[in-house]
Order: sequence, then C-alpha cells, then structure tokens
Amino acid sequence: MGLPNQPATLTPEQIAELNQKLSTMCHDIRNCLSVVVAATELIRQKPELTERMIQRVSEQPTKISHAVDAFRAEFEKTFGIIRS
Repeated sequence: MGLPNQPATLTPEQIAELNQKLSTMCHDIRNCLSVVVAATELIRQKPELTERMIQRVSEQPTKISHAVDAFRAEFEKTFGIIRS
C-alpha cells in the first residue's frame, strides 16, 4: 500500500465529509448488529423461526464488511492512499 509522501492537509469540509461517512458506517454496523440481537431474541421466544433467523443473521457479516470497505475506500481516496 502506497502512503502519501507528505503530510495530508484536510479542509474543514473534507473532515466533515469523512465524519459523515464514518457516522453512516457506524449506523449501518449498528443496524446489522441489531438484526443479530433481534434474531437471537426471536429464536429464544419462537424456536420455529430458527431457520429464517439464521438466514438473516448470516447476511449481516457481509453487510458489515461492505460498510467498512466503503468507508475505507473513501478514506483512502481522501488521503491519496494507493493500494498495490
């Protein structure tokens, strides 16, 4: 991974934009974790829903990975980080 050769300077607007994207990522991850918690509770209360809830829970890691990857891509773009 190629890091910038010089210190990066961000404008207040760029910082605000990154902060917004970080907030969005955190929100998306919290939503995914809420699905896991809710599915667990449903399984406890209604075991007959286990198969359906397992399917929902199994989708969450991919959604979390996508949220993190999207933020990483924006972060790297903002700071001029080049992946090799």
